Amino acid sequence: MRQPQFGNYLEEFKVGSVINHTARKTILESDNNLFTLLTMNHHPVHLDVEYCKKHPHGKILVVGTLVFSLVVGFTVADISGKAIANLDYEKINHDGPVFIGDTLHAETEILKVRESKSKSDRGIVYVETRAFNQKNEKVLTFRRHVLITKRNV
Repeated sequence: MRQPQFGNYLEEFKVGSVINHTARKTILESDNNLFTLLTMNHHPVHLDVEYCKKHPHGKILVVGTLVFSLVVGFTVADISGKAIANLDYEKINHDGPVFIGDTLHAETEILKVRESKSKSDRGIVYVETRAFNQKNEKVLTFRRHVLITKRNV
């Protein structure tokens, strides 16, 4: 039986294509609580229901870096599964709030693909990932450069 492919080689990325990632996640209160503890982000907007009642959103906000981390994870099987390294993350925009109970999904557009200037066995893929909640409202956008191996080199 053939194993499913994990990640893509440089040659498989095509500029303009959009990958709809199959991974999805409903954010649970326990996810948010654990992440605030692990990262020592104890801002009451992420933990205190009474505090949040007086905040503009009126309820607990999920920590933005948790949202970012989950969405990056959604992309691994399709984008960085064969990566040598993620070179950078840029233009990280929190486009909308994420609340406990929201279900997130993501898509990634391939913006640029180029071979390495110094090593012939790899290249760089430049992508933009967009995440959405269950209402299809955009909640996060970011770009990154990923160093990817070439096939059979």
